[in-house]
Amino acid sequence: MMKKFLCTAALVCLSLAAGSKQYSVTLSQTVRVGSVKLAPGDYKVQVDGTTATFTDSHKKTFTAPVKIEKLAKKNGVTAVETKKVDGAEQIDVIDVGGADFKLVF
Repeated sequence: MMKKFLCTAALVCLSLAAGSKQYSVTLSQTVRVGSVKLAPGDYKVQVDGTTATFTDSHKKTFTAPVKIEKLAKKNGVTAVETKKVDGAEQIDVIDVGGADFKLVF
């Protein structure tokens, strides 16, 4: 079953950094992204090709494979789609508000 959380639900807040492929993410609960477990907190996400690098406030980095999918129109809101995998919530897709793409994990 897939869940969709809006940014206002405080699972993740994502904002596009001007002119780059870097984003700010705030997680309010523990989630997995790829095979990595991310604790609640603030992260910077740098997308480089097919790899997303999450950096926490202590400068510790975590990487996960990512695919950028173009959309026909821009996302109206920032939202995160998660699914339950082996009993844990895992990020499946991050829709970037105001952008015509989504990040697929």
